[in-house]
Amino acid sequence: MTYVVTDNCIKCKYTDCVDVCPVDCFHEGPNFLVIDPEECIDCTLCVAECPAEAIYAEDDVPAGMENFIALNAELAKEWPVIIERKDPAPDADEWCKVKGKLEHLER
Repeated sequence: MTYVVTDNCIKCKYTDCVDVCPVDCFHEGPNFLVIDPEECIDCTLCVAECPAEAIYAEDDVPAGMENFIALNAELAKEWPVIIERKDPAPDADEWCKVKGKLEHLER
């Protein structure tokens, strides 16, 4: 099982999760982070660190967000690894709890 970054991360991109990841499985896009399912060791450390509550175990991804499982795997192959914490998006707090943000995902 792997962990998956979902909708709540889009346009927020808090990187608290990156700080605690022992295997550098996070990849960074323009306004979203993803987890590489091939690298994730299921340690759960990132879940508690995510201010947007965007990270779920693959088996616990909320209904309607299952497409994020494949999206994380796809984009992890395209985007670079991020290994250090960065500032979130300038308006992250405004976007944090907005639902249905997939249309705002920048590739």
